[in-house]
Parts: sequence; structure tokens; C-alpha cells
Amino acid sequence: VPVDGSRWLSMREVLDGLREKGHEIVVVAPEISLYIKPTKNFVMKMYPVPFTQEEMDGNFRAFLQDVLEEGSFLERFLKVYQGMKKVSDLAISSCAHLLYNKELVRYLEESKF
Repeated sequence: VPVDGSRWLSMREVLDGLREKGHEIVVVAPEISLYIKPTKNFVMKMYPVPFTQEEMDGNFRAFLQDVLEEGSFLERFLKVYQGMKKVSDLAISSCAHLLYNKELVRYLEESKF
């Protein structure tokens, strides 16, 4: 169950290597993500989340803009903190929706994931 962002980009290379060695790869991911997209190299098990791709992309763009914005240390710190909180809230929501997805959790249990 990968985490989106740079960790996914690093993990994807490992998964591609495992696939080349004959392993079946199953990736569990939210329907809305930054970089986790279906490919022919692995099976995707996706689950719904209560936000849109536009909301997630907008939060990340705003966060990056706040990081690069000028201003006093306190102003920048508060903006970056608020941006990190919004991004973290999306990640926590995504995890919660995985755990409350009974059908997917049942599949994972039955397949000894």
C-alpha cells in the first residue's frame, strides 16, 4: 500500500523490478492521487475518497506557492503550517476511507495481503 508522492516514485522502480522477476504486484490506492496511476505492470485495487483530483491538486499547488512566498518568518510559517495541515487532512481521509471500505478490506484479508 504505497504512499503518494516521492515515496511512490521510488517504490515504483522496486515494483517494476519485482515484476520483471515474475512477482505479481497488487497496489492498493485511492481513486484520487498525485502519481499512483494504473499500468500494465501491476494490478490496481482502488477505493473512493471524498475529494476530487482538482481539490487535491489545488491544495498541493497552494502549499508549494506558500513555501516559495516571501514575507516575515511568522507569516510564512503559519501559511506553510496551514498548507501542510490541509495536505495531511487529505492523506488521513484517504487512509480512513481505505479502512472503512469493507469490501476491499475483505479482499485483502482473503488474499492474505
